[in-house]
Amino acid sequence: MKTKIVLNSIKRLVCLGIIGFTIQVHAEILVILPETGPMSRAGLSIKQGILNASHASKNQIPLKFVDSDQKTIKTILKQNVNKKTKMIIGPLARPDVEALINLKPKVPVLALNEVYPTHKNVWQYSLSKNDDALALLDYIQHDKVSKLYVVREKGTEAESISFLNALFANYAGEVDPVDAMPNTTKASEGILLLGSNQWLANLKKLKKKNIYTQAIAVNESRTLPKGMKFCDVPALYIKEWEDVVKAYKDQPKSLPYQRLYAFGGDAWYIAEQFVLDPNVKSLTFNGRTGKIKIEGNRVERIPQCFERSKNNLVPL
Repeated sequence: MKTKIVLNSIKRLVCLGIIGFTIQVHAEILVILPETGPMSRAGLSIKQGILNASHASKNQIPLKFVDSDQKTIKTILKQNVNKKTKMIIGPLARPDVEALINLKPKVPVLALNEVYPTHKNVWQYSLSKNDDALALLDYIQHDKVSKLYVVREKGTEAESISFLNALFANYAGEVDPVDAMPNTTKASEGILLLGSNQWLANLKKLKKKNIYTQAIAVNESRTLPKGMKFCDVPALYIKEWEDVVKAYKDQPKSLPYQRLYAFGGDAWYIAEQFVLDPNVKSLTFNGRTGKIKIEGNRVERIPQCFERSKNNLVPL
């Protein structure tokens, strides 16, 4: 009897090995990114994130990278999609995502930007500032802030406009844009500071509660004021994802491009799950860019929020 059980176990392992080998041989993920041209720095950072996550995975599904610069999406798909193509990651630019949707692809696609048109085979995933704003808004409401003062650094308004619009659209309390930091605030009031890290450092010393900012104000070389809260990609501050750490060691870059390493890593993980199980209907995991939840064709990303304590950043 024991011999039969052992033999059955061996058969199951052999079958699993055959299935894994079959996936590797007969599956391929096509990755469409700008590797030259004006968006190449972003595209190559995402590519590095995808490669490092792929190398760290046990499922070595082949990747085929195609440079999208100065090529139409229609031409790229015609020349590169074949029977082995089980998933597409990309493109990155919004016009390219729209063009791909208009082509009504038969192969599942994880597009790396969000546009208004949709298609049943296209999942849209991005590092949207709206996601960052909504995550921070949850903590503003958790702090029972009913009035929010907004102070913006002059000359940088364009960098925070989408973040601010998302907040205006979803915040139930009062929003008061002001030119300077209020001298005093009540317990039910908060201050949102939108500007550069250097601007924050030059403000008068903050001794107030309920102080918030946007992730773009975070800088590697200068810490935020104590008590300040923000929401961002967790892989930048929690060294849980070795592939992101390795990507930075291999190619050190500033925080905006480190975010793209994490973005590429999560894009790989999502694509990998769809290739391994084409019938998957939903997916939830704690990713490098936040908590990812996929239902139907919607990809929801909830960034991790942090508070600056005396010595370090504390996850909220």
